[in-house]
Amino acid sequence: MPTLGTCEGGAPSQRKEMKGFPYVYVPINGKDATHRYTGLTDDLEARLKSHNQGNKPHTSKDRPWRIETAIAFRSREKAAAFEKYLKSHSGRAFASKHF
Repeated sequence: MPTLGTCEGGAPSQRKEMKGFPYVYVPINGKDATHRYTGLTDDLEARLKSHNQGNKPHTSKDRPWRIETAIAFRSREKAAAFEKYLKSHSGRAFASKHF
């Protein structure tokens, strides 16, 4: 099973990714948890690998990343709307308070 993040106690999470769902995800920097990013993907494992290989210009300087929060949606439209909200001023405040 892929390790996508860590549980609250710091132990690796062994939850399997649900294929076929769009995800809004919030990875944090492994060295400095104040560095966060918000994204949308259909493949969490591949996207995290891409971020950690430096293939994404916006996140390449803050490697390594680990998934802090990932939320699956049935609808890509709803996922995109939630991602857009999390990137807004009030959405960033919500994410830092709840994630």
